[in-house]
Amino acid sequence: MNALLLAAEGEAQPPLIPYIDELVIGLIAFVIVFGFLAKKLVPNINKVLEERREAIEGGIEKAESAQIEAQSVLEQYKAQLAEARHEAARLRQEATEQGTAIIQEMKAEGQRQREEIVAAGHTQIQADRKAAAASLRQDVGKLATDLAGKLVGESLTDTARQSRTIDRFLDELEEKAEAVR
Repeated sequence: MNALLLAAEGEAQPPLIPYIDELVIGLIAFVIVFGFLAKKLVPNINKVLEERREAIEGGIEKAESAQIEAQSVLEQYKAQLAEARHEAARLRQEATEQGTAIIQEMKAEGQRQREEIVAAGHTQIQADRKAAAASLRQDVGKLATDLAGKLVGESLTDTARQSRTIDRFLDELEEKAEAVR
């Protein structure tokens, strides 16, 4: 109305002041659009925002549960690793003990074999000594008989007598050798 009055009077409306009737129509249109948006669009926007908030919270909860589960699995792996290390240490200790026992057994077996070899060597030496003594006795007896025969000037061919004389002579030598020891 003011605009009409001003127009009738011929004065110009200031450019920054709106006409009242335009202001009322604009206000009514704004209320209608705002009411439409409030009734139709805002609930849909709120619904989408709520769904997104729930999805984010659900994702956070899933991530937290996954992190808790991962921590639990990590602790289980650490426990299994510690158990495996303990088992490996026990097996190493057991292997060391078995190795030591085997070494001791091998040493004992080697000692036993060495003693058998030494005993067999002593037995062989005794047998060789007896064989050498018998052979030497025969050779010495023959040489002594030949020498005695040359000294006496006759042949001493009686083998039984010869053998007794030689045995008696050698027995006397052995007794003298044992007395000296």
